[in-house]
Amino acid sequence: MINLISAYIITFIASFCTLVIEIVAGRILAPFVGVSLYTWTSIIGVILAGISIGAYLGGKVADRFPSKKTLALLMVFSGLSALTIPPLTNLIAGYSFAVPLMWRILIVTTIIFFIPSCLLGMISPVVVKLALQGLEKAGGIVGKIYAFSTLGAIIGTFMAGFFLISFMGTRNIILLMGVILILSGLLINPVFKTKKATAGFLLLIFVPLIGIYDRAFKPIVKEDNYYYKESNYYTIKLYTTLSSDKKTELDALVLDNLIQSYVSLDNPLYLEYEYLRVYADILKWRFDKNNTFKTLSIGGGGYTFPRYMEVYYPNAEIDVVEIDPEVTQVAYEYLGLSPNTRIKSYNTDGRWYVMNCKEKYDVIFIDAFNDLSVPYHLTTKEFAKELKNIMKPTGILLTNIVDNFQKGAFLPSYVKTLREVFGDKVFLLSISPNFEKIGISTFIVVAGNIEIENLKSFIEKNKDITSSIIPENLFNEFINKKYVVVLTDDYAPVDNLIAPVFEERFDYKGIR
Repeated sequence: MINLISAYIITFIASFCTLVIEIVAGRILAPFVGVSLYTWTSIIGVILAGISIGAYLGGKVADRFPSKKTLALLMVFSGLSALTIPPLTNLIAGYSFAVPLMWRILIVTTIIFFIPSCLLGMISPVVVKLALQGLEKAGGIVGKIYAFSTLGAIIGTFMAGFFLISFMGTRNIILLMGVILILSGLLINPVFKTKKATAGFLLLIFVPLIGIYDRAFKPIVKEDNYYYKESNYYTIKLYTTLSSDKKTELDALVLDNLIQSYVSLDNPLYLEYEYLRVYADILKWRFDKNNTFKTLSIGGGGYTFPRYMEVYYPNAEIDVVEIDPEVTQVAYEYLGLSPNTRIKSYNTDGRWYVMNCKEKYDVIFIDAFNDLSVPYHLTTKEFAKELKNIMKPTGILLTNIVDNFQKGAFLPSYVKTLREVFGDKVFLLSISPNFEKIGISTFIVVAGNIEIENLKSFIEKNKDITSSIIPENLFNEFINKKYVVVLTDDYAPVDNLIAPVFEERFDYKGIR
């Protein structure tokens, strides 16, 4: 038997560790599978399944082996299983299972997290069995045990999400949870007969652990990465590389497993990504170099294009909304963003900024979408209306999207959604004129007060321009396919729409 104070503490610790592991799971898998509805559905489902089956098995164990030693062993084995999470992630998460994306994420999550959650789920039934000394007060005792269990889960959730990930990093948190569980188990009841045997057991675990720490508990980071940090939003990496023509040295910013930006520290006017060159083309069509105009970029990344505008358009007012303050700090410290920059940065969610914005913009850039993770709340009809409200009457909206032109579903759905708000003043630009054969590529959706014939004329006169406007007949056919939907706050299946692109483009790989 155990006293009630011990019962409360044990269930608190077990639930605390369970929820910390669950929150960390999303971050530890993000560099391999992105952050999507599939990822969180798999994590929550697998861990709940583990807890449920663990509770069932724990009840069976509690009836057959009702002892403090049983409880101690469960705590120790839970801790040992938690220690397997980082090395299993390194081994399994990047493996190319020949199944659709949804099933791949589910398989990876199950292999890594099911057993630890199952063992943790076995603890509470054993605690209840040992704490009950009669049936007269069983309801009150069980209620208090589960109240402390829930309290541990709540505190674990907040601690992991708000503090531990940015302070310690995901793998160190898992290591800490494993150590806490193992030591708690040994304190509950001496599993071994002597203190020497206990000390030997700990040495047997932790000495090899120290030896394999670098290999098992450090993330996969390539040798050329000169910066690595886990923020509350992303796994941030930096490395140096050369431009596609091998003439310009660039710094690459990687967020989770996507190369977000290429930055030339020496030449802010250099644009490696072709969609940024399309942005530049449209600004040249719209404004002279010395014009005064106001822009908003939702998504800062490496601040490549804001730095370009700052140099090329000396009178432009440039606002950037970047949700992750760590990304902005990296831009200042490593990616050439000057402390005296004219660029104003706002570290908040893009939609929240737009909802509360009192400014009016000439140009709005949405640079927050990629083919791994799309914040669905920035894709909807309701958000498009909010964007239109902060645009000047002559304002334009530019959004870059990666999709498959022949069979993709997200891009045409997004275009159709914008047409619900901007009417027929929505157009699609490609970085390639070979429309009939374009597969996965980057496209720019343009909406707002646009004279399309004027833009076509500008493109035809300037042969060095990379932009190509999708012809009207092809455009109408594109957005009127049967599977195209209007995205709303109540219905925006973005993860489902982009999943085929993820699978085709990365072949379940592409980790940097």
